[in-house]
Amino acid sequence: SGINAEYENFFLVNVYVPNSGQKLVRLDYRRTWNSAFLEFCQSLDKKKPVIVAGDLNVAHNEIDLANPKNNKRNSGFTAEEREDFTTWLDSGFVDSFRSFYPEKTGAYTFWTYMGGARKKNVGWRIDYFVTSERLMGDIAASEIREKVWGSDHCPIMLLLANPQITEGNPRSTEGGSKENIAEEKDNSNEGKSEEDSSETKENSSCNETENKE
Repeated sequence: SGINAEYENFFLVNVYVPNSGQKLVRLDYRRTWNSAFLEFCQSLDKKKPVIVAGDLNVAHNEIDLANPKNNKRNSGFTAEEREDFTTWLDSGFVDSFRSFYPEKTGAYTFWTYMGGARKKNVGWRIDYFVTSERLMGDIAASEIREKVWGSDHCPIMLLLANPQITEGNPRSTEGGSKENIAEEKDNSNEGKSEEDSSETKENSSCNETENKE
């Protein structure tokens, strides 16, 4: 599910990507969804640059979760899900956080409520701002606000360097505004396993916008 807001200079898409379910019962559906969503993003990108914000339910590489070896056949870190995300990035899009921090470890956006995972920083990075490659020159920062509590996810932040890029009201009836900072939060989830577990999460995401400080 998602919301697409059209601005004068870009599209802002807020999305929750369906997870693959316990024992990967929905993996085939997830991959069909991945393919359809990529086509949607590509169709928008032909018109103007795209910013995708949301819970994408995938940790792309081993650096993006605390226990990669124990989760290779769990929802969110299967080879298939990771391959689909790679395909997306190879199609003219960028994981903005990794563009700024290609080797940063311990950078997560989700922690299960079980076992004190957040205090131990046993987490997953599954919330992203993915942008069109040609928009990266207008992005000043992509950050994780891991010190903000209140959910099993934390907010993430994207800062646009060019104030003019956000001029004009969005043409969608839902979401979007004129500010320079787009911030994404996710609020309800069932936990991922700290260790080797088949538990998956169900969550929802919403998009907030903050004024530039």
